Amino acid sequence: MTDNKTRYTDEELSEFHTLIEGKIDEAKEQLAYCLNELKERADNADSKIKGLDDGVSTTELERMSTLAARLRKHIQHLENAQIRIKNKVYGICRVSGKLISKERLRAVPHATLSIAAKQQQR
Repeated sequence: MTDNKTRYTDEELSEFHTLIEGKIDEAKEQLAYCLNELKERADNADSKIKGLDDGVSTTELERMSTLAARLRKHIQHLENAQIRIKNKVYGICRVSGKLISKERLRAVPHATLSIAAKQQQR
């Protein structure tokens, strides 16, 4: 039956909307934590005496900055998925035009490619 469908029902879209809202909230919490850590480390770096910890601190700051950037990007992808839900085009593979499986969307709710299309990219 799924093969003949051209889009998910409003009920199914609502289910995905709820799932994505939870993912957005979780990612925003993680981002806030990272940004707070970066701020605290930057504030503490000014008051610490330079020494052996500089290399470790720099590496940790870079790691946290990278994580914050990834979280921002992830949030943007999830918010874009919410727009697709609003426009009722969520879950449609941008390559094949067919529905992406619910299992894939539950695992990667911001997916825009079916597994087959994703594998063809490699």
